[in-house]
Amino acid sequence: MQLTKGVEYGIEGILYLARHHGGEPALIREISRATAIPETFLSKIFQRLATRGLIRSRRGFRGGFLLARPAGRITLREIVEALQGPIEFHRCLDHLRERGRQHRCHVRRVFGKVQRKVASILEKTTLEDMLQAVS
Repeated sequence: MQLTKGVEYGIEGILYLARHHGGEPALIREISRATAIPETFLSKIFQRLATRGLIRSRRGFRGGFLLARPAGRITLREIVEALQGPIEFHRCLDHLRERGRQHRCHVRRVFGKVQRKVASILEKTTLEDMLQAVS
């Protein structure tokens, strides 16, 4: 599993909200400038995070984006899965499964364990944890 640039940018953008805006919305332009993330890309990322209920957008004067819940209640797993989909390290090739040769996928059991461990670590790590690790 490799994290996409979108996931990296999403984490950086949402961390900016958690760090600098305790309940006050931030404009995409402001976040883009502070993080050096292209504004159009950040807009798309934030739309996906908003759809998944991790951030909220507020329109109008004093509008912008803010966390949908406290940083201690937003996990890294939620962010990764919102932007990249389920955490998967290995899937047996579909053609092997279709031909009834699933047993040939020798690494499946090992990668299943790896997948569960990584998912567990991401589930236990919150935005607040990440902010405290940097401080």
